[in-house]
Amino acid sequence: MEITPDLVAGLTIALGSLGPAMAIGKLASAAMEALGRNPEAERAVSTNLIISLAFTEAIAIYALVVALAVKFVS
Repeated sequence: MEITPDLVAGLTIALGSLGPAMAIGKLASAAMEALGRNPEAERAVSTNLIISLAFTEAIAIYALVVALAVKFVS
């Protein structure tokens, strides 16, 4: 089996988005649990959740950029 740039790009985006996807699920679950325990902290929890989700999503975008670089530069 030959390792082609298409295969490497596909594996890069697949594995590079797996971690952020799991992290987003865990963050959302923890936020919902925190809101269930203390509804008055909604503003603080929501602000921290949005910032955390943005940073986590950035990691998936970095994986996409690397995958595109592998596909089109190689």
